[in-house]
Amino acid sequence: MKKSKIKEIHNKLMEEINITQNKINDYSELCKPISPENAIGRISRMDAINNKSVVEAALREAEYKMAQLVLIKDKIHDEDFGKCLKCKNNIPFERLIIRPESRLCIKCAK
Repeated sequence: MKKSKIKEIHNKLMEEINITQNKINDYSELCKPISPENAIGRISRMDAINNKSVVEAALREAEYKMAQLVLIKDKIHDEDFGKCLKCKNNIPFERLIIRPESRLCIKCAK
């Protein structure tokens, strides 16, 4: 892969890392325990607990994505960067720009 394309992917990767880190920070703040002394009704409290569960799931997903982004960041200069792990064909540049953490081509990712 050309150095200019790798640089473009690297820039996108750094942008995604920043966005994902901001999401992790936001979700972490929203996942704090709901204190029982809050003057909310029982139904509202149940709704808050349910919403907390949804945010916790989003937090786990963001943390997983961050781990993948960091892994790719460390491997971006490897010789086999941009190759599908399964079929060993090149992953299209456009896919790497949209999802820089992609390790499979579109065909193998299905």
